[in-house]
Amino acid sequence: MEKVQSTTHVQGDGRARLYNFRQDELAKWFQSRGEPAYRGRQVFQWLYQHLAVTFDEMTNLPKPLRSRLAECAVIGTAQERLRQVSKVDGTVKFLLAWPDGVTVETVLMRHNYGNSVCVSTQVGCKMGCRFCASTLGGMIRQMTAGEMVEQLMFSARLLRQEGGRVSSVVLMGSGEPMDNYDEAMKFIDIIHDPDGLNIGLRHITVSTVGLVPGIVRLADDGRPVTLAVSLHAPTDELRSSMMPVNRAYPIAKLLDACRYYCRKTGRRISFEYALVGGKNDSLEHARQLASLVRDIPCHINLIPVNYVPERNLRRTPRDQVLAFQRELQAQGVNATVRREMGHDIAAACGQLRAEYAGRV
Repeated sequence: MEKVQSTTHVQGDGRARLYNFRQDELAKWFQSRGEPAYRGRQVFQWLYQHLAVTFDEMTNLPKPLRSRLAECAVIGTAQERLRQVSKVDGTVKFLLAWPDGVTVETVLMRHNYGNSVCVSTQVGCKMGCRFCASTLGGMIRQMTAGEMVEQLMFSARLLRQEGGRVSSVVLMGSGEPMDNYDEAMKFIDIIHDPDGLNIGLRHITVSTVGLVPGIVRLADDGRPVTLAVSLHAPTDELRSSMMPVNRAYPIAKLLDACRYYCRKTGRRISFEYALVGGKNDSLEHARQLASLVRDIPCHINLIPVNYVPERNLRRTPRDQVLAFQRELQAQGVNATVRREMGHDIAAACGQLRAEYAGRV
């Protein structure tokens, strides 16, 4: 049975979680404690430009203030439970645990164009997609913006040791970002801040299974992020069998929202299409898919489905994946095949968490 818990922006002991604050909120928090507002900017820069993990590192703050901060605030609360590193491509997968006992995955992917971090927005997921490991245990609770930030910081600190930095972020881990909209957008605002990590909005991707109200809201909010929509089937009957959300927001309604997003933002959409052997991977499926999206500024990201033991899905053979791609291109639709990363370290969302839960 699904268990949803609420979270707050303070610890159980009353200490403030600093990763939960935008810079303007941090300035107001300091003012509320009788300190000048500029202390908020100083601390924000220490958190994100210097990647500080203790208050003692914040050497331009008076020592008495650092001592008081240690009593009333906390920087990070997550602990690393497991880390897997791919021997194939250097992908790093972290399993993190929070004080209430929940665990969440985050993944660092190394590309020739930069380093990308995949962030989870919920503990588990309630969307019920048939090919995904994240949804197996239902949705436990939402992640706060600060908990999303903290996931990112594990990769940022690792990259700093190597002389690198996080260049892009994808909200494609466990959970549905549009089902945790306010916290996901606050997370984006925090990591986009020029005094912090300064990650450009065009280098941030928000993924959704197709929650139409969230797509419309994102279009109206004015954050020109990249929108990735999980489509995965060209007909309502097939998509509903794979993704229960389609019963609430069928393909026609979803694509209307996507067209609105393109008109409003001027950005093209990435349609994610997981190829499942014998289910949605025929050339006829490719032609049906092309006819659906041909009038939308977009590209199709083809994803050979990850093997999830509980799902017993069959992967589409590589030559058939490429034939599907060629057919889309012949129909005038741009299509790429996603480079598989971390294939040797349970890289599918939710797999590491599920494996860990089975061991403890």
